[in-house]
Amino acid sequence: MHLILWRHAEAEDIAPNDLSRALTPRGQRQAAKMAAWLHAQLGDSIKDWRLIASPAVRAQQTASALDLTVETVNAIAPDAEPNAILAAAQWPDGTRDVIVTGHQPTLGRVAALLLHGAEGDVSVKKGAMWWFETREREGRREVRLKAMVVPEHV
Repeated sequence: MHLILWRHAEAEDIAPNDLSRALTPRGQRQAAKMAAWLHAQLGDSIKDWRLIASPAVRAQQTASALDLTVETVNAIAPDAEPNAILAAAQWPDGTRDVIVTGHQPTLGRVAALLLHGAEGDVSVKKGAMWWFETREREGRREVRLKAMVVPEHV
């Protein structure tokens, strides 16, 4: 199974409330660049992936750049627990590959858990994608970081 953690792109600082913060023009460009990169990597198979996103406007706008159906999952709103992300993605036993569009510090905590098997903090830049996959090796399931991409490098 593949799991991509995609932090929302740059958002405005001022809004009526945290959930209504929208992407800045720079954030819109970041989201578009990352979406184009992912489309180039996956080709037509991208339509088979599940795309889930926090209900926050900035996460919805970031995910929408992929031009796929976005499934809004309230359980992955800002300040969600790492296990809520993994449960929403059905990691690691889900039947579909998943892209999760969410927030820091939660996504960094999920990355730490996947990388080290223990809680910790990892910094995930705005607009960045961390791509994990599971594989069987010598009868054991392993988690592998397949790619980590930031908008500035695509």
